[in-house]
Amino acid sequence: MKASELREQSNDQLQFTLKEAVDGLFRLRLQAQSERLNAPSELKRHRKLIAQVKTELRERELREEV
Repeated sequence: MKASELREQSNDQLQFTLKEAVDGLFRLRLQAQSERLNAPSELKRHRKLIAQVKTELRERELREEV
């Protein structure tokens, strides 16, 4: 998902995206421990998405304070 797509989402949509990404990362980590991953790059993709969503939420929070 691109950063521009994240900026267009509402706060509720971002929270949902964050929850889904965290859950997905958890499942991938469990799968990595119990068996081989089909696509190890998915771990990196989920971590990046989580960071992007958290960054966007924090930027919005800071904009509201000013």
